[in-house]
Amino acid sequence: MENNIRIDSLLPPEMALKAEDIGVNKAAIGFYTLFVLGVLAGAFIALGAIFATTVTAGGGEALPFGVSKLLGGLVFSLGLILVIVGGAELFTGNNLIVMAWASGRVSTGQLLRNWVIVYAGNFVGAIFTAGLMFLSRQYTFGGGAVGLNALNIAAAKTGLAPLQAIVLGVLCNVLVCLAVWLAFSARTTTDKILSILFPITAFVAAGFEHSIANMYFIPIGLLIKQFAPGSFWDAIGKTAADYAGLTWGRFVIRNLIPVTIGNIFGGAVLVGAVYWFVYLRRKRSAASPYVEHSHQ
Repeated sequence: MENNIRIDSLLPPEMALKAEDIGVNKAAIGFYTLFVLGVLAGAFIALGAIFATTVTAGGGEALPFGVSKLLGGLVFSLGLILVIVGGAELFTGNNLIVMAWASGRVSTGQLLRNWVIVYAGNFVGAIFTAGLMFLSRQYTFGGGAVGLNALNIAAAKTGLAPLQAIVLGVLCNVLVCLAVWLAFSARTTTDKILSILFPITAFVAAGFEHSIANMYFIPIGLLIKQFAPGSFWDAIGKTAADYAGLTWGRFVIRNLIPVTIGNIFGGAVLVGAVYWFVYLRRKRSAASPYVEHSHQ
């Protein structure tokens, strides 16, 4: 019986202890290691975004809206699978460090240090990947359908009203942090992947906003708008003027800042703080046996 329990998934009270200990470990990671792991996570999420952009290219013409969004969400899950299983530091998932902070095991300075370094690393990884993808000219594939999809995604994201962007960010990171939370229960790689799949598919299919994913989605659209050759525009039957609202300023002001605010509230407050209140607010009588030293 004892052996069966040991190989079974963790229960929520044990997950909470594990989440707290992982938060302590994350807060102690050195600057350079943390930054590089942040770069990796930004690139990993960008790979999921590339997958989703490619799979849904031209989908609006052949598939119902919901089916196209479902497929995009399924393949976008690659990003968080790479982060959790491969090992990287993602800002949105790291909002759960608030559980260790609320228990007094991580200081406010340590919490903010982690968030700032990881956020910067995520940005570098996502932007670098966007640059590589532009140079690859993958956006010209499918007669320009991939590039057209990238442009339309970026334009839609920079066209959101600020309050809408905040609320879509809240809803997104509730699901992202729930995916990470469920992965805390996992004993195997398969468990982790299955834990991630449905929450991430749900947030993408529903059209919620993820700040780190948008560090790829919008810059790739901007790069295409600014530097794509005339032959690409001829192929898709549009011009750069059709995307007048797609600018670097709107990327930051109309999307990145409000979505980041929403992500923090959704992940740190609605998931992290709630689970801390339920399982960790009382002083623990013994140290947790679930300390984990990986960078998941």
